[in-house]
Amino acid sequence: MSKKQHRICPWWLGYFLLFPLRRIRENPTRILKPYIRDGMTVLEPGSGMGYFTRDMARLVGPAGRVIALDIQPRMLAGLRRRLKRAGLLGRVELRLGRPDSLGIDDLKEKVDLAVAFHVVHEVPDAKRLFLELFKALKSGSRLLVAEPKHHVSERDFEDSLRAAREVGFAVEDHPKIGSNVTALLVKPA
Repeated sequence: MSKKQHRICPWWLGYFLLFPLRRIRENPTRILKPYIRDGMTVLEPGSGMGYFTRDMARLVGPAGRVIALDIQPRMLAGLRRRLKRAGLLGRVELRLGRPDSLGIDDLKEKVDLAVAFHVVHEVPDAKRLFLELFKALKSGSRLLVAEPKHHVSERDFEDSLRAAREVGFAVEDHPKIGSNVTALLVKPA
């Protein structure tokens, strides 16, 4: 991967990412519905203020759960408020991670789907991120990765996918999602 400076999205920018018109190009339900089933456990590293989280919570239903993880307490506080207003807080577990680790060792092979949307370019060690997610996923489960084309070059994205393959993921598809470079990865059964 290139030696670029990895900058984390500042907490205050989280409010701009919730802009309602964004749903025209990146509608969370439309994007995620093909991958989420009732009763699933879905992991969302880098959840921010929850642009995708609320829709995930609706899609997993009352029997499922979403584990939303961020390293910024203010992002999680904003997400908590949004979930409470929507009546979905009971379906979402909020976790504070660390810059060097997601802190999800307790989730080994318990996750049905992971969604890393605009996250990989913000972490200093993509391979470590992919390894932690690989361990958390059940065999045969998937990881949806999407990175913004205006931040991540094709070359950098390919470097990320190489890191994912090195830890054991296989590339299943490249779904079309707005102005993003994407990959649907699978943990082989």
